[in-house]
Amino acid sequence: MAPIRVGLLGCGVVGTEVVRQLQTQADDLAQRVGAPLELVGIAVRRAKRIPEKAAELGVPESLFTTDSAELVTRGCDVVVEVIGGIEPARSLILSAMEHGASVVSANKALLAEDGATLYAAAEKHGVDLYYEAAVAGAIPLLRPLRESMVGDQVHRVLGIVNGTTNFILSRMHETGAGFTEALEEASALGYAEADPSADVEGFDAAAKAAILASLAFHSRVTAADVYREGITEVSAGDVASAREMNSVIKLLAICELAPDGSTIGVRVHPAMIPRSHPLAGVGDAFNAVFVEAEAAGQVMFYGRGAGGGPTASAVLGDLVAVARHKVVGGRGPGESAYAQLAVRPMGDTTTRYYICLDVAEKPGVLAQVAAAFAEHNVSIQTVRQHGHADDATLVVVTHRAPDSALAATVAHLRTMDAVRAVASVMRVEGDLES
Repeated sequence: MAPIRVGLLGCGVVGTEVVRQLQTQADDLAQRVGAPLELVGIAVRRAKRIPEKAAELGVPESLFTTDSAELVTRGCDVVVEVIGGIEPARSLILSAMEHGASVVSANKALLAEDGATLYAAAEKHGVDLYYEAAVAGAIPLLRPLRESMVGDQVHRVLGIVNGTTNFILSRMHETGAGFTEALEEASALGYAEADPSADVEGFDAAAKAAILASLAFHSRVTAADVYREGITEVSAGDVASAREMNSVIKLLAICELAPDGSTIGVRVHPAMIPRSHPLAGVGDAFNAVFVEAEAAGQVMFYGRGAGGGPTASAVLGDLVAVARHKVVGGRGPGESAYAQLAVRPMGDTTTRYYICLDVAEKPGVLAQVAAAFAEHNVSIQTVRQHGHADDATLVVVTHRAPDSALAATVAHLRTMDAVRAVASVMRVEGDLES
């Protein structure tokens, strides 16, 4: 068979590992595909890095180019995009498709913002769009949602999809460190970027949640549809409170179908979960995702969610799948957005709160606090008092209620004379110990 011509956009950490794997596994990949994979060009931004990269990878300098736009029109069968960002990635992908190339991408930001445009172009030009590496690194997650579970009805997707924040929260729990100290450790170990805001503010997880919800519920969901909170406000005190409740705090991506199937909720925020929950034991920079479906029940996916090797593994898996289609003819599945379910506002989503109150130690305080909850139709599941006099605190865990009602209750509590401060507020997933 004639070789499958592959163009690579980007040669950073992931791109470099992709090139290495294409070289070291060349014979095996050819057997798996049914034809050799021929790397015909590698696009990089800076020409001065080409000699260094060529020597590092043991490939000729002539394989490199700074003209990405030319590379994607060079007659590639498949273009692999690992440069990230919105532009020029979007324009390059669309040009590649227009010139007959299928695309393998790891670009979560672009797919979450404008996946519909990419899908439409793939359909128009009869090519594939695969992007397993965009969510959860090496963990096979998107293809099971898109293909393996397409005959089932997914009710909920719940998981840890950002390794940086999971490392930070794990270290805070293990050592008692504050957020800043844990972030500094993550940066020193290479888990956090120089600008960590995409991770710690939840933007990265929100983009991934949008992709997961789109596939799980056959609806177009963008990152702008996702309710988002990061972990910058999680304190050592919050983590200590969770420990007292035999719980941990995790940044969760939660995508769920309404009970009547009419809407979907998509959110990313820190949440307190009991130590008995399988996600509570997911530490370090690992990712884990639960999928709950009608027939399959609960299915859990776990592994390394980032890094050159894991991400390159997912890229190569997609590359083999797409190349096989080129060899035998045909295409993989395209967009399945037939349902077009609306994304409901966060205020309409039912959840539970953990609330820690610094209160005045005097008769009737508990009754006043309970009345505030009742006024907003929020039911209290458990309440505990710690300390006395100037150190008195109330810890309240609610039953499920609309998030708008819970937020209104907290706002009300802040205005009460009997409440000196709302010390901590955290959403709850799972059943905490009373």
